[in-house]
Amino acid sequence: MGSGKRHVAILMLLAAVTGCIPPGHDDFRAPPNQPQLPTDLSVLATTPEQAPAATWQAAPVAPNSRQVSSGTYVVQPGDTLRGIANRTGAGSQIIAAANGLVEPYVIHPGQRLTITGGRYHSVASGETGIAIARAYGASWREVVELNGLEEPYILRTGQKLLLPASAPRDPASLSIEQRAAAFSLDIDDIVTGSQPALAEGSSAKEPSEWRKAIAPNATIATPANFSGRFLWPVDGKLLSGFGSKGGGKVNDGLNIGVPKGTPIRASADGVVAYSGDEIGVFGGLILINHGSGWVTAYGHADKLNVTRGQQVKAGEVIGLAGESGYVQEPQLHFEIRKGRKPVDPNIHLPKRG
Repeated sequence: MGSGKRHVAILMLLAAVTGCIPPGHDDFRAPPNQPQLPTDLSVLATTPEQAPAATWQAAPVAPNSRQVSSGTYVVQPGDTLRGIANRTGAGSQIIAAANGLVEPYVIHPGQRLTITGGRYHSVASGETGIAIARAYGASWREVVELNGLEEPYILRTGQKLLLPASAPRDPASLSIEQRAAAFSLDIDDIVTGSQPALAEGSSAKEPSEWRKAIAPNATIATPANFSGRFLWPVDGKLLSGFGSKGGGKVNDGLNIGVPKGTPIRASADGVVAYSGDEIGVFGGLILINHGSGWVTAYGHADKLNVTRGQQVKAGEVIGLAGESGYVQEPQLHFEIRKGRKPVDPNIHLPKRG
């Protein structure tokens, strides 16, 4: 087995395991107004059994971190926040947050700005947050929180990201096994860290039409607004509901038992943010961004019928259910997320008839 394949295998085994838990035994049926399945399944899109390469593999990351000392900077005539960031090596968003600055970030000559020390990575074109975290053996979630990143979570070329203090100072010295042990990947990481960085002055690409591929190094525009109304993605038996199950086990969504090959339908209009199998616990996984911070997740798919960047409509088939990932029977793991947090799907789905 090559080192690349071995690396992926190790990462999948060490992936976060929250969100899929042992089945329960409640039954439900989707409401009667659920869109009807086609009688001829040959009209459905077909895709290879193996998921496509991960989005964040499009542009390799070369660690270039620079150590910045904590201190104070006195604003000079003509200074801009970005210019100060370039001069000091600190991130402009970090400087703004440390000094209570808000957009449009007005500063004045003589103003004293606190500079937050630490190691900063300068983002290169096409790099993704996940790839940056992996290069340093760090947690991307920590990077998001340290830097106060917000939706749409699109990095910019030249942006400086503060790295966690726990990140190794010499990432090149880490073995594949050590990198895997220091790096984890979950749905939130993909939502916040899978978009390639945009060059200065560039804009995100508009989503594609149905089943039309978009280059993996293209940054996709986020949908504008969404009302938060969803449909059931499948009709089946509830194996496990949302919330705590005791013993430290938590389900971030619903696990719905359905026969293998059952069409999975988009729960609402949106844009495919991810389609792949990089999180071992979920197997085949699709994430749809609906805008306004709403995201839905569909796990354990046997086939993935969509690719990243595609526009989908509520009720359209996006994949076929299976038992990929860490499960022992065919099912769909379904989540609804708002602002990075999983919410109870039962609150947002139509009531049972």
